[in-house]
Amino acid sequence: MSEHFKHIYNHRAADYDAMVSREDYLGNLLPTINSFAPLTGAHVVEFGAGSGRLTRLIAPRAASVLALDIALPMLQQAQSSLSGVALVVGDNHAMPVASGIADITIAGWSFGHATGWNPSDWKTDIAQMIDEMRRITRHGGTLIILETLGTGSTEPTPPNPALAEYYAWLENDLGFTRKWIRTDYRFESVDEADRLTRFFFGDALADRIRAENLTILPECTGVWGLTTE
Repeated sequence: MSEHFKHIYNHRAADYDAMVSREDYLGNLLPTINSFAPLTGAHVVEFGAGSGRLTRLIAPRAASVLALDIALPMLQQAQSSLSGVALVVGDNHAMPVASGIADITIAGWSFGHATGWNPSDWKTDIAQMIDEMRRITRHGGTLIILETLGTGSTEPTPPNPALAEYYAWLENDLGFTRKWIRTDYRFESVDEADRLTRFFFGDALADRIRAENLTILPECTGVWGLTTE
């Protein structure tokens, strides 16, 4: 699936943005992020910002947001719905950002791809990304990572063993604290749900949506936080 996602991020940014705009219709993401670190007045650097789904939540509250992603088409999509936010192409492993400038660094649904893109050495990959978060975050600031805990699931269940290992490593080895929330999708119709999920999640989930006539698709999301010393 690694090339599948890379293709979407580089060639179907508008479709991806339409899909994620339907997520978290109950509004659980923002208060959970705030529970780790208040966004009001904060200087935020966002890793893997994609088409700007978190950026749109953060920007009205933060003092500043610098949002980075390796896929230029995703940033171009984000730019269409954002103003006053710096959008910069950047690799999670080596960000073109000065040290110690952020009160909060945040990475949404980005680092976990390493478990599929580099299955033999994902831990080294993600450790380098987290080191970048630490470098950019001031002393006493906060690192926040968001990842999926199951699309179509009503209870938190890592989608595969590699992600389960990654999540356990965050908590047991690196000292992150986890909260989980429901960030369910709400679609206007079953047809829309099919159209906006099949290209990304595949036929099995979209066929289930059809069979069960789903317009509300459950989603569990993990939010991990760590305060720097």
